[in-house]
Amino acid sequence: MSETIAIIAPGEMGSAVGRRLAERGARVITTLAGRSPASVARAERAGFAVVAGLDQIAAAADFILSIVPPGAALGLAEQWAPVLTRAPRKPLYVDCNAVSPETARRIGDMLVSTGSPYVDAGIIGPPPAASLRTVFYASGEAAPKLERLNELGLVVRVLDAPIGAASALKMSYAGITKGLTGLGAAMMLGATRSGADAALVRELTESQPQLVAWLARQVPSMYPKAYRWVAEMEEIAAFAAADPAAAQIYQGLARLYERLATAAAEGERAQLSDFCAKAKLR
Repeated sequence: MSETIAIIAPGEMGSAVGRRLAERGARVITTLAGRSPASVARAERAGFAVVAGLDQIAAAADFILSIVPPGAALGLAEQWAPVLTRAPRKPLYVDCNAVSPETARRIGDMLVSTGSPYVDAGIIGPPPAASLRTVFYASGEAAPKLERLNELGLVVRVLDAPIGAASALKMSYAGITKGLTGLGAAMMLGATRSGADAALVRELTESQPQLVAWLARQVPSMYPKAYRWVAEMEEIAAFAAADPAAAQIYQGLARLYERLATAAAEGERAQLSDFCAKAKLR
């Protein structure tokens, strides 16, 4: 059975997910209204079929996968609510974004009156490729419907839990991995400013070889993604709101990534790259 799957939108992750689905026989559709030339090019390379707008997507799609920066997830659901309400058929709406459980529940509340089933999902891993591990965790009453995508090249794991559980897992995982990346970057810069960078490289390679090797890979790959991680750190801070100290950590990391994403931080990025290069050479 062929499926029609809408990807909103064809960014780096969305286009890679769509390409994998298209390769396995799904019809993948999107709309490019207001999208950048880079998004248009990614959609073309991934084999997406382009339709005019959201109403046309709702009329054709079996699944709608929302894959956007976390700060845009709620606004996208607001756009979709009236479209799905008037749609004669009701596709499954899947929020795949790095948002807090509270944001996931707010999206669900916004869509409940539309008649479309809703799934809270979290993507753990890089954009899908043959040699990379990417898993879609899903929660909510309609989550088992998403298992169909296991037959179309994705890895879907359904949690026996309500809306918000998949987002909680994503927040916890990203809080560890992207949190450690930010903490490592902050201390690399601190050591460099104090003239202790060479000594820190030597100590880490001797006493924490696995950690420094991981940071030497993760920190440089963070630069082009730092702007997207700002809202994600803020969502993690909201997830950790019951622990004010933890929430402050992630608000601080949001500000760090916000700074590292700017042109003004070119010197700091160069310092981080130099530190990581030294670590790789030892």
